[in-house]
Amino acid sequence: MIDIHSHILPSVDDGAVTLEDSTNMARLAVEEGITKIIATPHHQNGVFLNKKQDILKSVTDLNHVLRNENIPLEVLPGQETRIYGELLEDFEKGDILTLNYTNYLFIELPSGYVPRYTEQLLFDLQLKGLTPIIVHPERNAGFMEDPGKLFNLVKKGTLTQITTSSLTGHFGKKIQKFSMQLIEASLAHFIASDAHNTSTRSFRIKESITELDKMFGSQAIFYFQENANLLMKDQVIYRQEPSPIKRRKFLGIF
Repeated sequence: MIDIHSHILPSVDDGAVTLEDSTNMARLAVEEGITKIIATPHHQNGVFLNKKQDILKSVTDLNHVLRNENIPLEVLPGQETRIYGELLEDFEKGDILTLNYTNYLFIELPSGYVPRYTEQLLFDLQLKGLTPIIVHPERNAGFMEDPGKLFNLVKKGTLTQITTSSLTGHFGKKIQKFSMQLIEASLAHFIASDAHNTSTRSFRIKESITELDKMFGSQAIFYFQENANLLMKDQVIYRQEPSPIKRRKFLGIF
């Protein structure tokens, strides 16, 4: 299994603090059935700066430790970049890192709103051959208040990634419900852990799969797992088109 979103690198952001934390997270990831995990430290979120070359070195160092500890987990490079005006310029400068050297790029929005320039920037990224993936849209107040904003972005080529802890209810029932509505409306393309530690912000892969199976059946599980595989190969992922009825239901849920 592949987890495309984690904060497993030590001492770079609000994830693993020490190398021991990282190895403990790695062991738990293996228990959860994860064989490959993309390290996506925060970048340009107002607190943390993790440029491409620094991340690549940290990933190499951690993989060396995991091999020495005989932990069968491969860590791959990525980045969780908060949206900002100069993002495209910094990508061209070499500071921005895509997911495992693919054309897929994580974009984090502020939790409380959707910046006005979001649509234009995501469009500009696509013109450069990149495919933006909005992380945890289910936790964005702007999307919850106006789901049409997310629908419009997805319609124009942006993808989304739901957090496992949202599916399991660890962020509250309201976020759990919205997550399920996003999946039902075919506005979710990936699920991933966004794990920060082994306790309060853990992987919860198995729990989320149970919830997915309960709500949508095994086909949904296969859909998300296959999309993660396709992303890793830098191939075009599957997109499910919502029925007109589901679309109207989603846009009118609030």
